[in-house]
Amino acid sequence: MMEPFSWYRDIDGLGDLLILVLSPMLEYLGQYMPGDVFPIYFEWEMFQRALIAALLISIVAGLFGTFLMLRNLALIGDGLAHVSFGGMAVGVAFGSVAPLWLALLFSVIAAILIYEFQNREILTGDTSIAIFLTGTLAFGLVILRLYGEGITTDIEAYLFGSLNMIDSDSLSMIGWLSIFSLTSIAILHRGLLAMTIDSVAARMQGIPVNLIGLWFSITVAAIVVSMVKLVGALLVSALLVTPAATAQIVSRSFRGCMLWTQVFGFSATFLGIYFAAELNTGTGSMIAVVAASQFAIIGLIKATVVGFINQKKLIETREALVQ
Repeated sequence: MMEPFSWYRDIDGLGDLLILVLSPMLEYLGQYMPGDVFPIYFEWEMFQRALIAALLISIVAGLFGTFLMLRNLALIGDGLAHVSFGGMAVGVAFGSVAPLWLALLFSVIAAILIYEFQNREILTGDTSIAIFLTGTLAFGLVILRLYGEGITTDIEAYLFGSLNMIDSDSLSMIGWLSIFSLTSIAILHRGLLAMTIDSVAARMQGIPVNLIGLWFSITVAAIVVSMVKLVGALLVSALLVTPAATAQIVSRSFRGCMLWTQVFGFSATFLGIYFAAELNTGTGSMIAVVAASQFAIIGLIKATVVGFINQKKLIETREALVQ
């Protein structure tokens, strides 16, 4: 006779718990999924981990990407992604069993320094990002040449993403980072929005602007590291910035921008995984292509509609002047 709660013994972290809870739902949905290869993301545990991780990342990246766009910090995602690559390179070169944690350490330190340099007006944000981006990327490459084996398959996976290789420990890490990010932004989103609109007015209202800004920078660093497994260090902006930029084209309010960002981010991730599976291409690059295509299509439609409306108004104005 099976002991009560014996299933608990098989759980070794948040990743296993997510699989236990969501696997039945994914298996049910899998029978309705199109394609010859794509349904395995709903049926096999290995690919279920990849799909769950991708969807978690897209949700969190969409929320924070909207604030990054409003604060004109779109480049910080790419900057911290390259910093994280430096940490991963050091970890891989010296045989670390968990290079993602070392990447997280590098990214958090860089995020704090970039914020402090900008906050104390020592350097502008873009200048700090550029220095850390090139410096840590070059440092990682040098370490790989001196102490590692150069650009190996593992390093390529960090550069361009390796969604299908996400194991239970990586899913646990992504899950905990997602919980921390969603919980903290739920608590601090009003203060973050206030300082994004007018930091001086927010400080006068007693909002801890410096503390919230530091939290935001650290959290973005953690999100970037979690995204590296999905889209790679070179394509982080595909989910962190592009869906938010597309949402700004179609929305007229902050709430609408947040909602549309989730729609575009979720659809880019889902369609990217589908096309990558069916066409046998890289998942991260395909997600980036889909996100960029969404931006191009929505942008062209918006430009065409606005141009047509402006042309119609011009014609009406001319006719009114003639009369």
